[in-house]
Amino acid sequence: MFITKMALPRRAFLRGTGAMLALPLLDAMVPALSAITKTAANPVRRLGCIYIPNGVNRHQWVPDTVGAGFELSPTLSPLASVKDRLIVLSGLAHMQGYSLGDGNSDHPRSTAVWLSGVHAWTAADGGSRQIQLGTTVDQHAANEFGKQTLLPSVELTLESASQIACDTSDCFFSNTISWRNPLTPLPMEPQPRVLFERLFGDGSNATQRRAQIRKTGSILDSVTRELVGLQGTLGTSDRTKLNEYLEAVRDIEQRIQISEKRGAEESSQTLPEFPTDIPEEFEEYAKLMLDLQTLAYQADITRVFTMMLGRETSGRTFANIGVPEQHHSVSHHLENPDVLAKKAKIDKFHIQLLAYFLEKLRTTPDGDGSLLDHVMILYGGGMGDGNQHDHINLPVLLAGGGAGQLKGGYHLKYPESTPMANLLLSLLDKLGVPTPEKIGDSTEHLSGL
Repeated sequence: MFITKMALPRRAFLRGTGAMLALPLLDAMVPALSAITKTAANPVRRLGCIYIPNGVNRHQWVPDTVGAGFELSPTLSPLASVKDRLIVLSGLAHMQGYSLGDGNSDHPRSTAVWLSGVHAWTAADGGSRQIQLGTTVDQHAANEFGKQTLLPSVELTLESASQIACDTSDCFFSNTISWRNPLTPLPMEPQPRVLFERLFGDGSNATQRRAQIRKTGSILDSVTRELVGLQGTLGTSDRTKLNEYLEAVRDIEQRIQISEKRGAEESSQTLPEFPTDIPEEFEEYAKLMLDLQTLAYQADITRVFTMMLGRETSGRTFANIGVPEQHHSVSHHLENPDVLAKKAKIDKFHIQLLAYFLEKLRTTPDGDGSLLDHVMILYGGGMGDGNQHDHINLPVLLAGGGAGQLKGGYHLKYPESTPMANLLLSLLDKLGVPTPEKIGDSTEHLSGL
């Protein structure tokens, strides 16, 4: 390892006009003595939570075998290359997702309960409606990890609120899976350009940043002078790491710009100017947002994110995989084999996106390992079977090494209706986050992890 006399702080940035570029973890950020003795800085722990709506086809989801060496189910088969970092959990339930006398609101409650374990409800207060839930597990982590990062957390969605029709009057709960506290839901961001500016802007407003990008052509161009100066002080390994990181930043910039240009050309004849930066193809869109989150992890801009691949009652269609019907309607399969097969296709397509993200994390160096070694990615939803609107036997996956806290390659089967909130409580403990006495309806820490 080539070691220079220069030591960079972990929170190092390159600053340009209207831009700020956080740096990835470099050897120069590790004290020289630690580098020599190969005892690098303690790995950073990170949390990500990815939500899927409308339940799953359990017949194709749940593995037939339990324990170590289990065989992946047909739906989970795209995760074969990261199976060693994967834990499948079955038998978990969110009983607070069921109606407690407040009507048929299973879809909104599914979203609300997933990371909180709390029953979603509204209460009359002086004639007005008050919405209340509970602090979600991601925000417990953000309150701790955000002390060391530029952004405490980021909240993302691949389906904006205007794209769905909720099935009840309290569809408010369908719009986010992240709550700062019982009275403060956090909005989910669907725009790649807005996310990019949050990660790499320096605090100037969005209009100024866009003007600067149009002038320079790239955020990287605006930090060229500082970049050249920094590269001259780094060792060979750090220069390679930095160049790979910068290539990833520029690649994402170009993908966003191509999408914006295509959208502008299509709408210029009939619509006023509008920031159309969402890729037309859903797969391209999802991968772009996941790549941005990988960069956010790599540069330690944030250590916590949540993402909704879709909202409950989603009407998204998947003609690219042979499912032209709307997702929500397919989830009400009535045990029809043909419709169940289509639901399994949607479930597997979502898993393919997860596999893409996990592979990206596996191939991104981080300290003495990879990003995948140091994250905990929770994947699943608050509804088990969309046809039954039930909240038992939830689809739950846990991926990543958790900086040594998780051992993958297992299917853990729990007694039916074991509170999923027990898992949420355990995740905070393994992340090293001060844990509340309970989360939602948790009863104890989840055994076996």
